[in-house]
Amino acid sequence: MAERNFWIGVVSRSHVQLGVKGGFIQLNHGKKAPLRRFRAGDGVVTYSPRMSYPDGEPLQAFTAIGSVVSGEVYQVEMTPDFKPYRVDVKFAACREAPIRPLIDKLSFIASKTHWGAAFRFGQLKVGAEDFALIADAMDVSALAGSQA
Repeated sequence: MAERNFWIGVVSRSHVQLGVKGGFIQLNHGKKAPLRRFRAGDGVVTYSPRMSYPDGEPLQAFTAIGSVVSGEVYQVEMTPDFKPYRVDVKFAACREAPIRPLIDKLSFIASKTHWGAAFRFGQLKVGAEDFALIADAMDVSALAGSQA
């Protein structure tokens, strides 16, 4: 069995809520490439800089957490001009966790002053320890282990 990876996807809260309701995640405005890195069993957490995209109220919190179901990337048609790619995720019941209390503890944030830079590409791979810290802050510690 392949090593379990852990990911953060940067998604507005309103879009996260659609994904949680539908059991999927889409990243970077529906692009396929970021999703191709996901494998079945990988842990994924969403970070929401804003309530809604593009100009919603600032939120700066982790908003959903779960495990990738199969890793199969598929395309859906939302409108004739927008056909995003998705991956199915089994989301866990959780509470949102503001990022500010975690900044000093998260190893993937190199600059504690300019911490937002860590999220600029819309997706990042993080270590198991960082994922566990976030999962604990979201009250779902069980997801941080080797099994989801």
